[in-house]
Amino acid sequence: MKFIGIDPGFSGAWGMITHNGKYNSCGDMHHTDKHIQTRMVIAEIRQAMDGDDAQFVLEAVHAMPGQGVSSTFKFGVAYGGAIAIAEHFKNPFSFISPREWKKDMGLNSDKDNSIMLAKELFPEAPLYLKKHNGRAEALLLAEWLRRNQ
Repeated sequence: MKFIGIDPGFSGAWGMITHNGKYNSCGDMHHTDKHIQTRMVIAEIRQAMDGDDAQFVLEAVHAMPGQGVSSTFKFGVAYGGAIAIAEHFKNPFSFISPREWKKDMGLNSDKDNSIMLAKELFPEAPLYLKKHNGRAEALLLAEWLRRNQ
């Protein structure tokens, strides 16, 4: 069994861990300026699953007050792409709010804290750059799911 977390958005990512909490794989949400390249992301996840069963969790996000119409629409398109990726695998998936999973993991909204915790839990994960916070949060979502299944 593998656990897969998806951090939606154009700067989002996916992260996969094993049933015993070991890092397996992660990747970014490949995209054009207009949409998530779901087929590319699905292919990466399928390869990393290596035929194993998996459960998915997506961060339940929403538009922010004061966000413009265009950016809200773009964000919604990316969120829909993330849901389509999870639905493609026909495996169980659930949603969790950022507030809930971060509280359970002892985190706040500071993305640097997410990177630090992910590096501690998954030292072999490719989390070298500040922009890898999506990967870090996706891996932490997967760990949250593993702990709360």
